[in-house]
Amino acid sequence: MMNEVLVRLDEIYVPVKLRKTLDEAEIEKIAESVMAEEAQRPVQVRQGKGRYVLISGLNQLEAVRALGEDTIQALIVQARRT
Repeated sequence: MMNEVLVRLDEIYVPVKLRKTLDEAEIEKIAESVMAEEAQRPVQVRQGKGRYVLISGLNQLEAVRALGEDTIQALIVQARRT
């Protein structure tokens, strides 16, 4: 079961392995889409110890952060730690 919630950006931890997938061009494209108020898919996170751990949606997370937002829609999913 997935649960969609509004999450503070500072409550989301981005694993080092995932940070390597950052794409500046994609971040800019997503930021423009957000500014145009187009519908966005929520990022996916799992529960961690006192925070959420990002599973997917790094470029979207960084685009929202670059726009000065402090929250993002997220799906809380059950995921194995890798």
